Amino acid sequence: MRKKIQPYAYSLPALIVIGLIVLFPILYTGYISLTNMSVYHWFDFHPIGLENYKKALLVFDSGFLPALLRTLLWTAVNMALQLTVPFFIAILLNSEGLRFKDFYKTILMFPWAMPAYVSILLWRMGIYNSEFGLLNQWLKQLGFKPVDWLSGDGTAFAACLIVNLWMAFPFMIMMIDGGLQSIDKSYYESATLDGAGFFMKMLKITVPSLRPIIAPAAIMTTFTTFKQFDIVFLMTQQQGSKTGANIHTVLTYAYEKAFMTNNYGYSSAISILIFAIVIAFSVFTTKDLKEEGTR
Repeated sequence: MRKKIQPYAYSLPALIVIGLIVLFPILYTGYISLTNMSVYHWFDFHPIGLENYKKALLVFDSGFLPALLRTLLWTAVNMALQLTVPFFIAILLNSEGLRFKDFYKTILMFPWAMPAYVSILLWRMGIYNSEFGLLNQWLKQLGFKPVDWLSGDGTAFAACLIVNLWMAFPFMIMMIDGGLQSIDKSYYESATLDGAGFFMKMLKITVPSLRPIIAPAAIMTTFTTFKQFDIVFLMTQQQGSKTGANIHTVLTYAYEKAFMTNNYGYSSAISILIFAIVIAFSVFTTKDLKEEGTR
């Protein structure tokens, strides 16, 4: 009996810390989501059941469902870009005869060298600024009128996509480049002797060989992209410098309800819904990866 209890006794301090840091906030957020806690009911809040969840899921005008759909679109478009653009860049970097490969790879790692906060604000003020931003300077030289890139929903969404793609370059290029270098060159030599062209080699050799490497990286990036907060918030929603674009994701929407409108019960319900979506996606992708590994 002592041998059976001993491992749990050794693990107890760590389990207590994990419970206080991880489990308790989740349970407390779940409890708050069932109340009307807000700036008007800070001390006298009371349970209201599932009203916050009904408002979020059944009332389209509440803002959560549009934010969720926009987040899904944001994730899908980002993943499409982050898988295709770095893939072709990595292919070019591994071309035979290309000089200064290491220099190019070092330059492409530059986004990792800068803090995300600084990078995002540099893009906002240095590239997209309506008065002296680089894009508008180019437009003026070409004879066009300046564009307020971050004020419209469409242009602001596209601008945020470009910034996120730029920041994602280092990780995806590094993973794909490492995978390309691990492929046995004899496969390509045999395919060349059989008369296969560039695209046939890519389809039959490169993509299948990279799949075990790209799949986990893509899943990790999908989680990161779905939970993306800083780019959309700093580019368009930062308090005191809002641009007018309404491109809330679920996280910026939850932040606004919690810290700007002070509706803590409703924002807690949004947080629990986001938590449930992430857990469901995690279970689905873990199962998918296990099936991939058993093939």
